[in-house]
Amino acid sequence: MKKKRGYQTKRHALVGYAFMAPWIIGFLLLTAWPFFNTFYLSFFNVQRTVAGWEQTFAGAANYNTAFLGNPYFVTNLIAFMVMQAAYAPAIVVISFMLALLLNRNIKGRGVFRALFFLPVIVMSGPVMHQLMTSGGLTSVGIETMTLYNMVYQFAPWLANALVFLFENYSVVLWFTGIPIILFISGLQKIDTGILEAARIDSASNWQILWKITVPILKPTIMVGFILTVVQLAGYTLNPVLPMIHDAINETHAGLGLGSAFAWVYSAVVLVLIGFVYVLLKEPKESNVAVKLRQRTWADRR
Repeated sequence: MKKKRGYQTKRHALVGYAFMAPWIIGFLLLTAWPFFNTFYLSFFNVQRTVAGWEQTFAGAANYNTAFLGNPYFVTNLIAFMVMQAAYAPAIVVISFMLALLLNRNIKGRGVFRALFFLPVIVMSGPVMHQLMTSGGLTSVGIETMTLYNMVYQFAPWLANALVFLFENYSVVLWFTGIPIILFISGLQKIDTGILEAARIDSASNWQILWKITVPILKPTIMVGFILTVVQLAGYTLNPVLPMIHDAINETHAGLGLGSAFAWVYSAVVLVLIGFVYVLLKEPKESNVAVKLRQRTWADRR
C-alpha cells in the first residue's frame, strides 16, 4: 500500500512538472540566461562595428563610471528609491481599503470591481506617459488647502509627501488593480466563523480589522508589496530606465555600461524586495512552542 502511494505521489509530481515545463524552459532561456549574460557583459566595453559586436575587457570600469563618472546615475537611483518609498505604501494601503469596500455585499459590486481594474487593461505605459507629460492627470492647488497648511506646521516632510501623492493620484490608482484582486481573494478565504466569534465576544469592527483581518492577510500584504515594488521598477516614468536605454546606444561602452547600470539597478530592487520580505514575513515559531503544541496534540489523542 505504501509503495502504491509513493508511486502515485511521484506520478502527480511528474504531471505537475510537465505542466510547468514550458514556463521553466521559457524562464531559463528568456530570463535566466540574459540575466547572467548581462552580468558578464558589464565587465566589457561592447561596441557595434561593421564586423559585428566587439568586446574589450574593462574590469570594473563600467561600475566606476556608474558610481563616480556619471553625475546622474546615483541621483536618479536615489530618486527611484524615494519614489518607491512614497508610492508603494500608498498603493498597498489604498488597495487594501478599496478591497474592504469592494468585498462588502453591495449592489453593483461586480461593476465597481471592473471599474477599478479597468485602468490596468486600458491604460498601458505609453498611454499613461502621454497623459502625465501633457498634465492631464495632475491636480493643482493642493498647497492652498487648509489641511495641507495644518500638516505643514507639524511635519513639512509629510505635507510634501501628501502633495506628491495628490498630484500623482492617477498613478496610484493605476497600480491598485492587481493588489485589490489579491486582497479580495484573501478576504474571501477568511473563516467567517472566526469573525462571528469575535462579534459575539463584543469585538468592534476596528478590533476585528487589526487583530484578525490584518494578521491573517499579512502574507497577502507582503505579496502585494513585492508586486508593487516590481511594477514600479518597470514603470515607464522611472528615472533609471531611460539611462539604461541611453547607455546601451553609447558608442564607447555600449552594452557594457548599460549592463552595469542594469545590474546595480537590479541589486537595488532586490534589496527593496528583501527589506519588504524581512519586514512582513511570518515570525518563526520557537522549538519550545512546537514541542508544546505536539505534546498537547498527543495528549488529546
